[in-house]
Amino acid sequence: MKIGQGKYEPGFFPKLQSDVLSTGPASNKWTKRNAPAQWRRKDRQKQHTEHLRLDNDQREKYIQEARNMGSTIRQPRLSNLSPSVIAQTNWKFVEGLLKECRNKTKRMLVEKMGREAVELGHGEVNITGVEENTLIASLCDLLERIWSHGLQVKQGKSALWSHLLHYQENRQRKLTSGSLSTSGIFLDSERRKSDASSVMPPLRISLIQDMRHIQNIGEIKTDVGKARAWVRLSMEKKLLSRHLKQLLSDHELTKKLYKRYAFLRCDDEKEQFLYHLLSFNAVDYFCFTNVFTTILIPYHILIVPSKKLGGSMFTANPWICISGELGETQILQIPRNVLEMTFEYQNLGKLTTVQIGHDNSGLYAKWLVEYVMVRNEITGHTYKFPCGRWLGKGMDDGSLERVLVGDLLTSQPEVDERPCRTPPLQQSPSVIRRLVTISPNNKPKLNTGQIQESIGEAVNGIVKHFHKPEKERGSLTLLLCGECGLVSALEQAFQHGFKSPRLFKNVFIWDFLEKAQTYYETLEQNELVPEENWHMRARNFCRFVTAINNNPRNIGKDGKFQMLVCLGARDHLLHHWIALLADCPITAHMYEDVALIKDHTLVNSLIRVLQTLQEFNITLETSLVKGIDI
Repeated sequence: MKIGQGKYEPGFFPKLQSDVLSTGPASNKWTKRNAPAQWRRKDRQKQHTEHLRLDNDQREKYIQEARNMGSTIRQPRLSNLSPSVIAQTNWKFVEGLLKECRNKTKRMLVEKMGREAVELGHGEVNITGVEENTLIASLCDLLERIWSHGLQVKQGKSALWSHLLHYQENRQRKLTSGSLSTSGIFLDSERRKSDASSVMPPLRISLIQDMRHIQNIGEIKTDVGKARAWVRLSMEKKLLSRHLKQLLSDHELTKKLYKRYAFLRCDDEKEQFLYHLLSFNAVDYFCFTNVFTTILIPYHILIVPSKKLGGSMFTANPWICISGELGETQILQIPRNVLEMTFEYQNLGKLTTVQIGHDNSGLYAKWLVEYVMVRNEITGHTYKFPCGRWLGKGMDDGSLERVLVGDLLTSQPEVDERPCRTPPLQQSPSVIRRLVTISPNNKPKLNTGQIQESIGEAVNGIVKHFHKPEKERGSLTLLLCGECGLVSALEQAFQHGFKSPRLFKNVFIWDFLEKAQTYYETLEQNELVPEENWHMRARNFCRFVTAINNNPRNIGKDGKFQMLVCLGARDHLLHHWIALLADCPITAHMYEDVALIKDHTLVNSLIRVLQTLQEFNITLETSLVKGIDI
C-alpha cells in the first residue's frame, strides 16, 4: 500500500500506516550521505542498551575509564599546560627555527662559493645537484614560518608581506603627519642637468622604496610572490639583514602583530637570526635579475668626457647602445649637450658592453670620452666602461664608434639609510688609454718577458673560465676584450719592435695586417703557393681581413684589430695567423730585429700558448661582431 491510499474521514487526521513509514525509499540521494551518521547512531544506541544492563558499580567503572581514555587521546593545548611546559615547548620550536636558519645560510654560502668553499674546509657539505633557486625558495619558506610563528591574527597568505605592508602604512602615516623625517625615505628628486660630473646622482636606499619596486611589477599577483621577490631583491642588493632589522625595529608594530612567545619577540634569537642573514653579504647574488627577465628596468647613464680637450664644444649627435647577458637595447639617441639620462628597457641582465658613437655632424665632431657609467635603478648595480679614446675623423684611429667592455663596481657597505653614491673612482677599473698608436713618443716599454707573461695570463684566464662550472663563470667578453684581456695582450706583442716610418704619423697594427693581406693575395693570384696548409691559412686570413674592412661600422683601426682577434679566437685560427705573419716578408720591413714577432723561439712559444684555446667553444657577444657575417 502506498501513501495516500488509506481510508480517511473528512475533518479527521488520517491514520498513519506503520508498514509504509518503516520502509525507506528505494533510491534516495541522501542515503549514502547519512550512512555514517546512521551507523554512529546505531552504535550509540547499542552502547546505551548495554550500559542500561550494567549495575551501578560496573557503570561507574566504565565511565571512569572513558574519562581517562579521553584525557590521554585529546590533543594537548597550551591553555591546559603549565607555564613551565609552555615555555619549554616554545623554546624548542624557536631553537629549531634558529638552527634551521644557520644550516640554510651555511648551505647557500657553500653552494655559492663552490670550489673556494671546499678549499676553506667546507667540503663535507654535499650539495651536488641542488640549484640556487631551490635553496632561495627554501629560505623564503623558512622566513614565512618564522613570520607566522606567534601571530595574533593571520592576515593574508604571506605573514612576511603582511608585516611589510603594516610597516609601510605606519611609515606613510607618520610621514603624512610630519612626525617622521624624510632621511630614510626615497624621494624623487629633480634630475640634475648635465654638468659633466664624474659622480652619479645619489640613489637612496630604503626598505619602503624596495617594496615599491616590487609593487610596481605587474607580473607578480600574489602576496607570497611579492614577498619572495622582495627577498630576492634584498639579497641581490646585500640588504636582506639590514631591511629585516629595520622592519623589526618598529617594536610597537611587532607587539601589536605578535604574541609574547613569538620568535620575532625573542631578542637574543632574533639578533642571531639577523646575524646569520648578514653572511649573505659575502657573496654576489643575481637572484632577482636572473629570475624576473621580462620586467622593465630603469637604467641611468652617465657619460664623462674629457674636461681639458674641448668636450663642451662637441657638436655632433651622440648615440649609445647597451648590451647585457639577457639582451641588447636599440640605438638610443642622446640629446646634444646632455651627458646624463635615464631610460626604461626590458631587463638586460648583467651588463657586458656599451657601444657609443656619433654621426660626425657639426663644426667640431671630435669627442674624447673618458668613461661611461650605467646603473640599474632597481638593484643599484653600477657598471663602469673605460674608454679614454677619441671619437672623430682624423683623431686617434679615426673611429666614430667604440665598443667598451665594462665590469660591475664593488659596492661599499652603507650605514643606516644614507644616499648611496657610486664608489670612488680609484676603486674602479682604471681608465688607462691603451697604447694603440705607434710613434717615437709612446713606444711600449714592456719587454718580451712581460709580454709573454701577459699573454699567458690572458689565455689562462680563458682556460679557467671554461673549466669552472657554468654557474660560476664570469664574463668571457671581459676576458677577451678587457684591459687585461687577450686582445690587449696580443696588441702589446704586435707593438713590440714596431717601426715608425714618419715622425708625426701614427701607424697602427691594422696597417701592418692590411699590407700582409695584400701580399698574400698577390701570391695567390700569381699561384706562388708553397704548400696546401699554408695556402688555406693565407686564404682564411685574407677573407677575414677583407670582411672586417667591408663592415659598414666606423669602428676605427683598433676596433678592427679587436674584431679580428675575437673572430680568430672563436674559429681557432689565431695560432695559424701568428705563424703566417711571422714568415711574411712585410714583417721584416715594418719591425726591428729585436721585435718579438721576428724571434722564432718566442713565436713558437706564443703559438703553443694559443693552441690551448682550440678545445674550447668560444661564443662571441653580438656587439663584438656586429655587421660581420663570416
